[in-house]
Order: sequence, then C-alpha cells, then structure tokens
Amino acid sequence: MTPAQFLARMKRNEVAPAYLFLGAESYQAQRSRQVLLDLVLGPEGRENGLTHYDLNESSLAQVVDDARSLSLFAAQRVIQVSNAEAALPRGRSEEEDEAAGSGANSATELVEYMKDPSPGVVLLFEAARYEFEGEEKKKPERVRRFFSAISETVELQRLSLDEAGREAQALARQAGIAIDPAALDLLVEALGGDVARIAVEIEKLSLFSSSVSSDDISALVPDARSTTVFSLVNALGRRDRARGLALLDTLCREGEYLPLALAFLSTQFRLALVSKESRLRTSQQIQGHFSRAGVPMWSSRAEQIGQTVAKFSKTQLERGLKLIFAADRDLRSARPDDRIVMERFVLELTS
Repeated sequence: MTPAQFLARMKRNEVAPAYLFLGAESYQAQRSRQVLLDLVLGPEGRENGLTHYDLNESSLAQVVDDARSLSLFAAQRVIQVSNAEAALPRGRSEEEDEAAGSGANSATELVEYMKDPSPGVVLLFEAARYEFEGEEKKKPERVRRFFSAISETVELQRLSLDEAGREAQALARQAGIAIDPAALDLLVEALGGDVARIAVEIEKLSLFSSSVSSDDISALVPDARSTTVFSLVNALGRRDRARGLALLDTLCREGEYLPLALAFLSTQFRLALVSKESRLRTSQQIQGHFSRAGVPMWSSRAEQIGQTVAKFSKTQLERGLKLIFAADRDLRSARPDDRIVMERFVLELTS
C-alpha cells in the first residue's frame, strides 16, 4: 500500500498486528510512524509501551519472543524494529530466492507468530536501506519475500519533484509562510526533492520571515547557491544575454566549477533538440514524452525545456551543442581565464 492508503486506514482506526515499512523515503516513513504511535499508544503511552530493536544488534527471534511476552505496565505496545533487512540470510542471491519460492526463505519464528499474534501488540519492521529504482530495485522485493508473513507492507518510494513541490506547498501553508512559486521551485530543486530536508528548511525559514523570496532561499538554504548554475542554464535557454552574463559573474565570484554549468546546459539542449525533432510543443507533451522514455522529468523542468524549444530553431540548437563542446574543450585546455571562455560562449550563444 502507499503511505496515503496507510494514513487513511489509521483514520479509520484499522490497526493490523504487524507492518513492514519498505523503502528509503524518510519523510513519509516518519509521518506514518508518528500517526501509528499516536493512534496505538497516545501521548502518554510511549514510555512504557514503545520498544525499539535494531536487527544489526538483535535477532528476529528476540523480537518475536518480546512480542509474545505480556507487559505488566502497558496494555498496548508497539515494537519498532529498524534495519529489518539485516535479518535476510547472507550469501544468497535474488535468483536463488526466486527459485526457492516466495515463502521458502521467510523467518519461521515470524510465520508462526503471525498465525496467532499477541493482542494489543503491533510490530513495526522498517527496511530503509534499499531503493525501488536503480541497481538495487530487486532488493526490496527480496525483503518483501522474507517478511511475506506480514500482509501489510507500506511502500516508501521516493517522491517525484512535482510531488515534493506539492508537499512543500502544504508544509509552507502549515508553517504560515508565503513562498513565491519561483522560490519554492528553487528550494525543491536545490534539495533534490528530499522532503525531509525541505521540511527542516521550511521550519527554519518560518523563523526568519513570513514571506520568502528566491534571494532568501539562496542566502539561507544550504546547497541553494549551486542552483545559480540552473538559473544560468535557464537564462541561456531563453537567450537572455544580460541575465546570463549577470549569473556568470555570480558563479565566477563564488568560485563555482564552470564545466558543471556546461554539462547541465548540454543536457537541456539535447532534450530540447529531441523535443524539436519529435514536434513536442507544450510542457505537458514534453513531460509525458520523456517520462514514457524513462527520463526523469518534472513539470518545471519540462517548462524550461519548452522555453528553449521556443527560443531556438533546430539549426540553432545544433549550433549551440557545438559551442558547448568548444567551450568545454577550451575550459579543459591551457587558456588565460575561465571567465573569458564562458563570456565568449554566452555572447556567441545568445547572438
């Protein structure tokens, strides 16, 4: 189930005897855990009712034994088990697990316990090590198979940048601060869509001011200065020479690595060229096209590419890629000054 489905069940007071939180998205995990603890234990019951185990240090058998034990001090209990993936048998591949069958590698103690779970006890296993994407995408399924005795699994997948943006808007409203859309996009992009970090920064920003601008984000949020690179890319994508030179001056004064800006710009031009050749005209068409192709694409990024498509012809995009290659080569060779190379590049690209 998704975190939203889990929270809906909590509102209906539907509590299962065991849950598996699977995935690395820490913000949703924290929120879901908080709601579960509040529902089962309340504000007064945590001291005696909450027990924590780490399977890097304890065994699954110890957890199950504790779950079977009666407590003299708490009628309701939650046993939180972190690093649940540590219980998986070592030295066995995913292919061997699949060949053995879905239940063959499960923990016998947990299987037997789930046939007759203790009343008033909720087991919460948290496996946050593996992602659902990339090279580790098969490993969450291996964890799920091992804990197959638990029917309630909450999948904590990384939020897209669009989803992170919507969550950031909600957090800003809760904090009582007004963040203009450009500043909000900057915040989400600077922190890579990590909602846990976004929540912390919004809380800090709420202590600073009730109204937050892009300049405030750049000055106060760690890593936000690096987004000046993105601003330069966007300005050049709009063929805005004055803004491009001003941002280049900022990057040079801050000592940023200029080949990084060229790398981002190269990506934007290549995506814009593909969009031009595919006759994609709107940001929605661009986002849908690249998402189907497996290229990460969020709405604000699609709008940026759309601006580049509108400002440059196919011939100009091809010329722009050649200029990027030449500037990158000049930056890596003996030259008098990086700034001179980049200023010449901006002038030629926006001519």
